[in-house]
Parts: sequence; C-alpha cells; structure tokens
Amino acid sequence: MKIIGTGAYVPEKIVTNDDLSTMVETSDEWIVQRVGVKERRVSVNETAADFGVKAAKKALESAGISAEELDLIIVSTITGETLCPTTAAIIQKEIGATCPAFDMQSACSGFMFALDTADAFISRGQGYKNVLVIATERMSKIIDWTDRSTCVIFGDGAGAAVVTEGDGYLASSLFTKGDEEVLFIPSCTKNSPFYENEYADTKVFMNGSETFNFAVRKIVDDIKEVAEKAGIEISDIDYVVPHQANIRIISYASKRLKLPMEKFVVDIDKYGNTSSASVPIALDDLVREGKLKEGDIIAMCAFGGGLSSSACIIKWSK
Repeated sequence: MKIIGTGAYVPEKIVTNDDLSTMVETSDEWIVQRVGVKERRVSVNETAADFGVKAAKKALESAGISAEELDLIIVSTITGETLCPTTAAIIQKEIGATCPAFDMQSACSGFMFALDTADAFISRGQGYKNVLVIATERMSKIIDWTDRSTCVIFGDGAGAAVVTEGDGYLASSLFTKGDEEVLFIPSCTKNSPFYENEYADTKVFMNGSETFNFAVRKIVDDIKEVAEKAGIEISDIDYVVPHQANIRIISYASKRLKLPMEKFVVDIDKYGNTSSASVPIALDDLVREGKLKEGDIIAMCAFGGGLSSSACIIKWSK
C-alpha cells in the first residue's frame, strides 16, 4: 500500500487562548506552556461529515482520481452527527462515490487503525484498489466548555488520504487496553424509561496526568517497535507525524528517540488536538509544504482513549 493523495480541512472560526480566558479561568501563557496550543478552529454550522467531504475532495484532487474510482471509504470519527446513516455514508453520497463505506473509531488513534484496515482490504486482492481513509472530528460538540482542563486542548477538523496498491507501508502497530478511568466519553443521552444508568450528556472526561503518562510511554515505544519491524534505525526516519495532543509529549519523544524537533511535524499551535484528525491534518501540512521527496521515511503515531495507540512507518512514494 502507498499514499497517493492527501487533504485536510478546518473550519473558519478561530478561538484564541485570550477568547477562552473570558470563558474559564486560564491564560494564553499557561495554555502555551502546558499544552502548546495558541488557537483552535471550531465549527459554527458545519458537521464532521461536512469537514470530511471537503478533506476528501482535496485528497482526491491530490491523488488525481475521481470519486467514482474509489473502491472503499473508511471514516474514523467519534463525533458523527448520526449513528445511522454513518458519517462515511453521508460523505460517500456528497462526493459522488458508489463504493462501500463504513465508520470505525478508536478515538485519537483512529486514523491509523483505519489506515491499517485499508491496507488489509487492499492486500486481500479482491478488487479493493483505491481506498479513501478519512478522519473527521467536531470535538467542540463534546467538550465541556466550563472545564478549563479540557476545553483549552481540542479543536475541529478533518484529514484524508487516498491509498492504493504499492510497497510503501513498511510496518504498523496497533494497541488497545480497555480503561474507562483515564479517558471517557458517554455516547447517548437519557431515552430509555427502563435503563437505570443512562448518561445525561456527552462530554469528555480526561484524567490529564494519567493520559500524559500513557502518551509519553507509548509514543516512544510504538515508534521503536515499528522501526524494528520495518528493519530501519530510528536515525533513518526523515519525519515524524505525531498526534497533536501536547507539545511536551512531542518534545519528550524527540529527546528519548534522539531525533531533532525539526523532524517532528507540529501544528498543535494552530489547530489544537483534533483527535483522530490530527495525524492526517499534519501529514497534509507536510505534503503541501513540499518537503517530502521520493523515498523519505515517515513515522506516524497516535494515542488516546481506549486506551489505544497506533503507529506506522511509511516510505514516501507518490
């Protein structure tokens, strides 16, 4: 498998740290130092599906193929507007595709879970050649905007990649450890008159210190694991595209892996943590800056609720 096109989209509305300081007790200095976010994008009237459509169209244009040529669409999201139809089905309709489409989710790790699933379909050799992988999140709808520990972190957006047959997907790693105490998001509001434990609303709960400890351990271990699987040295990696959760996590990984920060793609200052969309948005930034050249080695990694983590090594060839 190889990536032949990327795309991304973020909504227009910018919410700065100063804006948030009028809503909760915080400051620009504290958020920048502790998290690395300066501003984030939030939706006013667009859904996660709307984001995904716009990112998908850019990815298809980048790949030089039409929606009709797609054989499969996989969407990672935890913030779809509907359980049925799926976000993938809505996107399929809006871009004019006719192929099968489905949602999957593994929180912030979801894009690479979806990417690995795309590789499995392509490797089967049963007619799945061109696969569109999208991660799209409207995190602003599930954030408690009165909780300063979480509302300063997240933003909205989508990223997409078109993948096809090839030998550029060198290694991958997926990890899950069931844990409802560290990161938790209820799924539904009260409807049943019979069930005694319905949740009143859907908002992110996060134990910040436990999440941080999990992330700093997994980002390093997972990159080492996929590098070993790919038969390369850490020093062979040209770029790291990490989940944009916290600048301190990325800085820690840089030191532990002995890779300069210049090799890490960082856009958390502009977009915040867009959950599963953060890795494909950052990858698209890297592609559109024109820095990648044939044969470059890219490590991508993410971590989040589940608990879950994911990583892969890609040899760039478009």
